[in-house]
Amino acid sequence: MQLVFSAGIILFVVIWGVTAPASLGEVFSQLLGTISTNFGWLYLWVVLALVSVAALLVFSRYGDLKLGGEDDEPEFSLVSWFAMLFAAGMGIGLVFWGVAEPISHFGAPPPGITPQTPEAANAAMRYSFFHWGLHPWAAYSVVALAIAFFSFRRGNPALVSAATEALPWSWAPKISVLVNVLAIIATAFGVAASLGIGALQINGGLNAVFGVPVSAGVQVGIIVVTTVLFLGSAVTGVSRGIKWLSNTNLCLAGLLMLSVFLLGPTVAIIDTFTTTLGAYASEFVRMSLRTTPFRDSGWVGGWTVFYWAWWIAWSPFVGLFIARVSRGRTIREFILGTVFAPTLAGFLWFSVFGGTALHMQIWEAVPLADAVKADVATALFVMFDAMPMGTLMSVVATVLVLVFFVTSGDSATLVLGIMSTGGREDPKAYVKIIWGLLIAGIAISLLLAGGVQAVQTATIVFALPFTLVILLMVYSLWRAIRIEWREEQQRERALRRRLREIADASTPKP
Repeated sequence: MQLVFSAGIILFVVIWGVTAPASLGEVFSQLLGTISTNFGWLYLWVVLALVSVAALLVFSRYGDLKLGGEDDEPEFSLVSWFAMLFAAGMGIGLVFWGVAEPISHFGAPPPGITPQTPEAANAAMRYSFFHWGLHPWAAYSVVALAIAFFSFRRGNPALVSAATEALPWSWAPKISVLVNVLAIIATAFGVAASLGIGALQINGGLNAVFGVPVSAGVQVGIIVVTTVLFLGSAVTGVSRGIKWLSNTNLCLAGLLMLSVFLLGPTVAIIDTFTTTLGAYASEFVRMSLRTTPFRDSGWVGGWTVFYWAWWIAWSPFVGLFIARVSRGRTIREFILGTVFAPTLAGFLWFSVFGGTALHMQIWEAVPLADAVKADVATALFVMFDAMPMGTLMSVVATVLVLVFFVTSGDSATLVLGIMSTGGREDPKAYVKIIWGLLIAGIAISLLLAGGVQAVQTATIVFALPFTLVILLMVYSLWRAIRIEWREEQQRERALRRRLREIADASTPKP
């Protein structure tokens, strides 16, 4: 039922977008205006709450609880585990926005800051850290923790609805199908948004290296080819296809970042990281709750609200995938690995790529701002053109996006297959194929309906209902963790009493 209902809704949107893209784009645009105006505050509060919950759990007494039985050990090494969650969680976005976002903020900064000034450059880096730091990873981590906790400690299927079983209300079990359908739809559109952006980036790379024209037709062709690749990977399973691709991705990303760090303005990059980290820490709360009630500005809605909606839409997908590969880890280890470690990696990435781009724009007059205005997907390759070994780095970046594309796609087909088949850990191949085709269809229809703007709009629209589901999951998780901790303490006390009794019984009487 969940497969048919959710796939039917998504297929309807795909057909609408392909046959009448202008109509779909207009409707989504109207919905975007309504949601951004009336519910932008909700996204800000919910995501900040998720950061607070993650911090509370990692430093609390509950952090020692294990996701699984006491004898369960992690299935994957720390490196492979981190590679998979990082590739599934952010890969394409980091490559696409690593240069484009800081340069975009430099030219059009938050309200109250003069464009193309040192203040604008500082704000550009600070908000890049903010948009790709603790907040998105906390959204992923808390949702993943809820799914993993109820799956590995309670024996429930790996479904979003299973993470609401500890709710105290009688009506809660009756909405399980609706919860799963909302999770599936949010996941499909969130992943499709990432794949659409990936197609734009690959097209930009092919244009920079081989002169392939930038057009909707080429982007559709890229989506078709890469869909075939990620479906082939998906049917081979997590332990082979996805693990191998994720490890490859991590190595390529690390080599590319190291190359830019060494060939670019190394000292300026280190200074950028240092000063931006301090600004991020000092401005954390203000940025987290910033709206513009007294300004006619769409900056917060176009950037922060979009990102928060994107992370929320991705959270069931990334959450279920992370949960799937995290059995045997404690809550504390889990949160440290899924929030703090990837946040630091993201900070390093933006310091290297964003710091280099801003340095070139300000001190070397490389026209990166003009490139972003013309086509945001080309910014990275314009930067490479101004560097030694630029062509080689453009090729590596294009391959990296392609591999990230395949990794995200095969991970998404696995997760959507699990969610739509009642929590089956290894869905049938035909189920994965159905979801792979639907994701590709969504990405194509959104690109035809308006490119990046349509992708952003769809993400914000379909993330809103799932925001309420996340609140229910967090409350259910908190209740369940407290119950499990009390029960574990009782078991430990009972064991200690039993051991004392045995010791007393074996002690010779005088």
